Amino acid sequence: MAKKMSNQEVDLSTVVEASQPDSDFVEVIVRNRRAQPFFGRHPWVFVGAVDRVNGMKSEDVPPGTIAKLVNSEGRFIAWGLYNPISRIVARLYSWQLERPLDAAFWQSTIHQAVESRREMFDLNSPNTGCRLVFSEADGLSGLTVDFYGGYLLVQFTSLALFLHRNAILTALQTEVNPRGIWLRTEKGMREAEGLDVVDGLLSGHEPPRPLFIGEFGINYGVDVQQGQKTGCYLDQRYNRLAASRYLKGAKVLDAFCFSGGFGITALKLGGAASVLGIDSSESALELAKANAELNGVADRCQWRRDDVRPALEAMAGQGTLFDAVILDPPRMARTRGGMDRAINGYVRLNHLGLQVLKPGGILVTCSCSGLVSRDEFQEMLAEVARQTGRDIQVLENCGQPADHPVRVTCPETEYLKVLICRVS
Repeated sequence: MAKKMSNQEVDLSTVVEASQPDSDFVEVIVRNRRAQPFFGRHPWVFVGAVDRVNGMKSEDVPPGTIAKLVNSEGRFIAWGLYNPISRIVARLYSWQLERPLDAAFWQSTIHQAVESRREMFDLNSPNTGCRLVFSEADGLSGLTVDFYGGYLLVQFTSLALFLHRNAILTALQTEVNPRGIWLRTEKGMREAEGLDVVDGLLSGHEPPRPLFIGEFGINYGVDVQQGQKTGCYLDQRYNRLAASRYLKGAKVLDAFCFSGGFGITALKLGGAASVLGIDSSESALELAKANAELNGVADRCQWRRDDVRPALEAMAGQGTLFDAVILDPPRMARTRGGMDRAINGYVRLNHLGLQVLKPGGILVTCSCSGLVSRDEFQEMLAEVARQTGRDIQVLENCGQPADHPVRVTCPETEYLKVLICRVS
């Protein structure tokens, strides 16, 4: 599955064995003035916080090497994994000296994450879809695991953690005994982490295309092999339901509709009159059409392949209006350097959304950018109100569900903001 890398990338086949021994570690010394967040259990150590690595040059430390993080006086902070290729040069996992990163640690941490989901979901049901492991929020920075009817979709966003995948996959097999484990990759990880892998089967059987999950009496076909993210936006389940309560008899625009979740919920549970779904992905729209048929609402749906912003501009120019507009765009801010551009993008998008929304209509506006705070997102909407001269009332201020928990020592884990609004 691994590919040969070039330049500053790493050939995975040459480093997996060298970087995994549980007994070997390097001591990483962080500058005292930069150490407080790590004592406070934030898991990301950026390269600028590191003073030195004892025993070898930082750039010579193999990715995946266990790191013992200490301050300048040698006081223990945490155990982590080192990756000299990444800006996040170390990710931290254990703040107890007596709990190093061995197979027992990974097994215990994954067990805790899975057990918390067993309290919320029936993991024996073929119709259950949920998040089993949510990266930093479950103490496993760089790992996301989704559960779809007995199949696991695993996504690594850390090269260092990927190099310890055997212990992690063994732990998942022990906890869940899945029908199959499929690897999904995220765009940009080769550049950010030196992680160059391709999607594919890790164990068991390939997941069917589509497979089906249920949500509040609605059934969805999910393409976990090639659909966006890991195949379905599980984090929006309660927000789809919440929004539908305001949409009885409404003519709804579902922008960035993906596989039709918001729109189909509005029709089947909320009693909406009609839905126009817009997305730039043809495969997503095919799945939306199939899901509408599956739920008996196809006669009230239209699906259009288009880029949302020019589509909104065209409809505004034609005077087209809707009773409700749902805006659920992809993540706009991937780095802190892109924050201003992201906020401006949200302003422009919501400004356009209001141009096609009737007075008194419902706006459902979303952000999945973890670097954009809830306060910043609401201030963005206040700026839209100022620019348009329209009153915006927030009826519900929603977020992510319990299988996407927020770790208070890592604010970035609170990423999903959904504002359900009435607009004068």
